Amino acid sequence: IKNKSEIKINIKMNNEIKLSIVIPVLNEGENLKILLRILKGVVDTDHEVLVVHDIPDDDSIPVVKDMQKNYPGLKLVHNQLGRGVINAIKAGVNNASGEYVLTIAADDIGPLMAIEDMVILMDGGCDLVNATRYAHGGKNVGGVFVSKLLSKLANKMFHVLSGSSLTDPTFGVKMFRREMFNKLHLVSNPVGWAVAFEFAIKAQAAKWKLGEVPLISLNRLYGEGKSSFKLNWVKEYLRWFFWGLKNLLLSGKKSKVMVRIPKRIRK
Repeated sequence: IKNKSEIKINIKMNNEIKLSIVIPVLNEGENLKILLRILKGVVDTDHEVLVVHDIPDDDSIPVVKDMQKNYPGLKLVHNQLGRGVINAIKAGVNNASGEYVLTIAADDIGPLMAIEDMVILMDGGCDLVNATRYAHGGKNVGGVFVSKLLSKLANKMFHVLSGSSLTDPTFGVKMFRREMFNKLHLVSNPVGWAVAFEFAIKAQAAKWKLGEVPLISLNRLYGEGKSSFKLNWVKEYLRWFFWGLKNLLLSGKKSKVMVRIPKRIRK
């Protein structure tokens, strides 16, 4: 018969959460209703969901509270570190308990179908798995045409000029080891998802073990999409574009990337 200490240890191990899903929001209530329902149905990995809001009257809050009774592990996190995605992600990671952390946007349901494939790559030894819309069968559907065009061109140029191992470093869909997050010292200005670009570049410069999973991005079901062609956005992305050119080229040998293609988009 097992003694009490052994029983306590086993219970603790069985209750460990493997994946923390961090979702920054700003009045994404309508999109969140759909995303959370799909998320609950398609993710088999033991997980928690951290919906991170900046403002106390965000319309995402009542949606989460209403769904919490049927979704164990669904939590609200009030970001008090400062406005913007970078601070929301930091607040989410600070409150996460999973071995892995996934960052996704509330207005894109496409990444949900790739989560299990990303977990498999993480289990295989990756430190960062970056989703891609521009390689291995990935696609970018919906959203503002100008933003999509700029995104595709920028990622392609950066991949070619810098020798980047990742094909879509600006994409915010990333899974990584929670314990390694603070080692990158992310300092982006709170402009869009610029932090995702900084993250991908610094992870490569630090020689993290990388993975990529292609997916079909289906963004912005409700609400108007916004063009990223704004001066402050362009300046911030260019800042990291040139930082990456300098540091990745100087870092030497290109890192290898483990690629896993989900069954849904295999030919």
